[in-house]
Amino acid sequence: MELSVLALFVPASFFASVTPGLCMMLALSLGITVGVRHTLWMMVGELVGVALVALATVLGAAVVMVQYPTVFQLFKYCGGAYLAWMGMQMWRSRGQLASLDAAQGRARPSAKALIVQGFITAVANPKGWAFFIALLPPFINQSKPLAPQLSVLIATILLLETLCLLIYAGGGQALSRLLERAENVRLINRISGTLLLLVGAWLALS
Repeated sequence: MELSVLALFVPASFFASVTPGLCMMLALSLGITVGVRHTLWMMVGELVGVALVALATVLGAAVVMVQYPTVFQLFKYCGGAYLAWMGMQMWRSRGQLASLDAAQGRARPSAKALIVQGFITAVANPKGWAFFIALLPPFINQSKPLAPQLSVLIATILLLETLCLLIYAGGGQALSRLLERAENVRLINRISGTLLLLVGAWLALS
């Protein structure tokens, strides 16, 4: 793959990954509640899911979405509504960030549970589908073998996704010290809830 293509693809992929969404907010909340080390298990499942979504996009999902735009719109609305629902749960102090005190009194989620959670979140994340459908096909040169190009693009995506997940999880762990007081828990819940509401509105209206 040409360096000029990667020079365009890398920043586009990074900014798509680093913007708040289901996966990044999950990494943030897990960073707060279980720490970066345990969040790595979620990241394993999430990265596998991202790779599968990217493959599905290149191998045909994009064609389906183009031929049936109503399906894609419905998918976006459902994703936006889900994010908005999560945001409201955060505001009402029933989101994941609000469960810190309870989480301290029980066993941490198993590695398997975190992997499954990460995988399902990635596959069900409309932001990821929208990004891959919009940006992956233009970077594929139809006159060249598909496998080498796809390998480079997906490897780049996974590397940048890992970096962004670590940033969010690390930020969550740093914030966990602020959550020792109830008022700080409520503040973080409301900040996170507001972000989710904004992302949900953006997804539905974009």
